Amino acid sequence: MTGTGILEAAAVCAALGYLGFTACRPSALRSLLKTFSVAALAIAASGLGAPLWLVLGLALCALGDFFLSLEGEQAFMGGVGAFALGHLAYVVLFLGHPSSDLGQIWVMPGLGLTGAIVALGLVMAPVLAPRAGDLKIPVLLYIPIILSMGLAALTLTDPALIWVVPAALAFMASDVILAFETFVLPEDHPLRRYTPYLVWPLYWGAQAGFYLSFS
Repeated sequence: MTGTGILEAAAVCAALGYLGFTACRPSALRSLLKTFSVAALAIAASGLGAPLWLVLGLALCALGDFFLSLEGEQAFMGGVGAFALGHLAYVVLFLGHPSSDLGQIWVMPGLGLTGAIVALGLVMAPVLAPRAGDLKIPVLLYIPIILSMGLAALTLTDPALIWVVPAALAFMASDVILAFETFVLPEDHPLRRYTPYLVWPLYWGAQAGFYLSFS
């Protein structure tokens, strides 16, 4: 097995291993599994000569994973900042691809998804803002960044990149579920037993989808 293959296998093992820790309290092993599962993809992508913006996006998301694996508002803000930059790196990656065509978001089927993404933003802002407290401004700034990543994915026309849009939608879905878990659902809400196990597969699957599409 090549070095890249070893990194890919290690990333999958770490991602699967983290599933057992998603609802657990912070620990060194939990942070390691969460962070390494995406950091390994960034290292593998770099070794394959993948686009810089893919490597940067994966690395920033791995950094965000590390911050979110910790407790406290400062760690949360670090995670939000890292993920915001990661989303923006993916925006540049998508829009900079030779097959990117902005006109795709205004014609079907892209137009339908564009409408759904915009509607999602219009719903998220008034729902989250009143509940975010001191984090209201960062949350409101993060929403359009998420949406821009999804819209940028819709511009790609290369058939070889067919998994990018599903991956982008999965990434957005994981962010939305995490936001509702953090700011909307009460501590004793029964859905909290399931949300961690939805967020992680959607999120890590999105990163793996981007990696496989552009590496």
